[in-house]
Order: sequence, then C-alpha cells, then structure tokens
Amino acid sequence: MASQNLPPVLTSPRTRALGLCALPVLALFAVAAFVPLPFTLESPGDTADTLGAYEGVQVLTITGTPLRQTSGQLRVVTVNATPPQQRNSLWDSLAAWGDPKRAVVPTEEVFPQSDPEKADQVTLEQMTQSQDSATLAALSYLHLSPDQVKVQIDLGQIGGPSGGQMLALGIIDKIAGDGKGGELTGGRNVAGTGTIDADGQVGQVGGIPLKTQAAHRAGATVFLLPRSECAQGKVNTPDGLQLVPVDTLSDSVAALQALNSGGAVPHC
Repeated sequence: MASQNLPPVLTSPRTRALGLCALPVLALFAVAAFVPLPFTLESPGDTADTLGAYEGVQVLTITGTPLRQTSGQLRVVTVNATPPQQRNSLWDSLAAWGDPKRAVVPTEEVFPQSDPEKADQVTLEQMTQSQDSATLAALSYLHLSPDQVKVQIDLGQIGGPSGGQMLALGIIDKIAGDGKGGELTGGRNVAGTGTIDADGQVGQVGGIPLKTQAAHRAGATVFLLPRSECAQGKVNTPDGLQLVPVDTLSDSVAALQALNSGGAVPHC
C-alpha cells in the first residue's frame, strides 16, 4: 500500500490524531472567512468646498448683507462607510485592517441605529443641527443678527455633524474675509473637520486619519482639526499637509490669519 512507503512520522497514531483534530479547526476557519462580521469598513470620502458648489449646487447662499468674492477653498471632509446592512467577511476586514487608507470599526459605533433608514435619517438630522450651529457661531463672531442675515446651506446627502467648523469659516470668509480686506484662506486650499456649537466651540469627530487622506487627495495643504485629536491627526499624515489644532472658531480664524501674515501657527 502507498502508506507503507510514507515516513513513520506521518503514519504514527499521534500524527493521525492530530490530523483528525485539525479538520474541525480548518473547517471553522473556512466558515469564519465567509461569515459576515459586525464591522464597518471606512475609507477617505468626498470633500466639499464651502466657498463653492457641491454636486452642482452652491453650498452657501447668504442674503441680508454684502458678500465678497473669494479665492482659495475651505473644504468639509468626509469618510465613506459601508452601510449598516452590509456585513463584511473576515477576509474583507483583514484586508482593510492592513491598509493605512482604510479602517475597521464596530458597526454599532458608526451606526447606533440598526435600521439603515433610521441611520440615514439621524445623520441628516445631525447635519441640519450642525448647519444651524455653524450659522449662529459665524454670525455671532461677526456681530451680525440672524434676524437680518439668512444663510442657506446645501451639502446634498452629506450627513453627520463634523462639517460645522468649515461651514462657519465659509460664512465668515464670504462676508468678512480675514477682517482686513484680504482672503481668510490666503488663496490656499484649506480642509478641516470638527463639530461646532452656537458658542463657537470646536468638538472632536473621529476618523481623522482617513479625513487627512481625503483632504490631501483633494489638494489641501492645511488641515484644521480639534486640538484633542492631534494624536490621531499624526497617524499616517500625508506629506505636505500642515496640521493646525484649534479649540474654538476664533482659534481657527486666528490660525488662518497667522498663516497669511507669517505669524506663529499652532501645530500638533
């Protein structure tokens, strides 16, 4: 028989027992490789210039006060996420885990609502609240009344609260520039992220390493981020992208003014 020609080590009872034990383990791994797992895969998403148009529609429409012609860009950045109803396999997750341009996150952290339609509704509601807060923060900074100045914001289907800081800066630049007759951007392509409340406080958002990738891909050279997320900002930071940490809307404006004048600029 063929087995008689095999080395003894391969025909011993111990080897056969180990082989039989390995079969269920291999079967388990084979099944696990294709069983959907409760993880969401994230990657760098779109960016939208708050001073221009997104998907053919002007992002900011402001009435009730004179506006300036602007140059440069102030970009909201986003993260793409696989939808909550999509369950990714072990192979999908392992491939994303080893890719610096993707992230693997528990689905419940990204979509607390298990219902996909409800998840979409919540993110759009968060963006609406963010738009309202950005408008109030910007007009308060400029000492203008929301009863006289009206701001309409259109970011299409971009949801979530993380665009607040950049929307507020866009409103300020369109109305007042740097406050000294110049551009708030200095003609630069500036991107950033951070929630904002009506008092101008900038809050953390998550997904920073992916957002810096999205910003760099869109040509940004400056990235504004919440100071509390500096450590995340330094993870796989693209070459040529300057990280500028801020705590408030006033910090953001001051940092951009300092970039324009050659003054000291905060850094991570």
